[in-house]
Amino acid sequence: MSIVEETRKALLQLFPEQAAAEAEAEAAADAEAAAGAEADTDATAEDTASTEEAGEAAGGEETAAEPAAPAKEEEPAEEGPRENGVLVTDHAARGTHLDVLCDPEQVVEAAGIMDEAGFFLEAITGVDWIKEDRMEVIYDYNQTGPDPCRVVVRTFIPRANPEIPTISEIHPGANWHERETHDFFGIKFQGHPYLEPLLLPEDADFHPLLKDFTP
Repeated sequence: MSIVEETRKALLQLFPEQAAAEAEAEAAADAEAAAGAEADTDATAEDTASTEEAGEAAGGEETAAEPAAPAKEEEPAEEGPRENGVLVTDHAARGTHLDVLCDPEQVVEAAGIMDEAGFFLEAITGVDWIKEDRMEVIYDYNQTGPDPCRVVVRTFIPRANPEIPTISEIHPGANWHERETHDFFGIKFQGHPYLEPLLLPEDADFHPLLKDFTP
C-alpha cells in the first residue's frame, strides 16, 4: 500500500461516515465483480454453443458484426459545497496528494494522526474570506520518507470570533507558525503558551492581512 493510501486511511478516523460509505461501496463492488465473473462464465459457454449452431445453420458462412454505437457522454455534474472528508488530489496540479476538510475541533486530532504517521508540519496560514464572513485556517504537512506525500488540512472559523485550538503540544514547531498567523490574521490559537507578536511590534493592535485592513 502506498504512503498516500496509508495516510488517507489513517485520516478516515476523523470521518466515520466516509469510512463506512467507502467500506459499503467496496463490498458492493466485490459482490458485483463476483456476480459478473460468474455471469461471464455462463455467457461464454452459451455463446460458444450458439456460435457452433449458427455456423452449422449458415453452412459455414461468416457474417460481419454491426459496429457498436458510440457511448453517449454524460454532462458533468455541478459541484456543490464541499463536505468534510478526505480527498485524493493531483499533486502535479494542486501541490498536495491529500486534501482534508474538517471541523475546527478536529485539527488537534488530525495533528496527532499526522505526527503518528511520521509527518512534520511545514506551515500554518490563514485566508480571510471577508464576503463569506469566515476565516480559513490551513495546515501543511509533509514527510521525508522515500515516497513523497504532502497533505493539507483545512478548516473554517467565524470571522467575528476567529478562535481555534493550538496544535503546539503535538507539533512544537507550530508555536511560531501560530504566532505568525495570529500576527497577520488575528486568529487566536486557544491554549497557545505564548501568543505574543512574532513579526509585528509588541504593541501592534492590527492584523495586516485582513482584507479590511487600512494602514
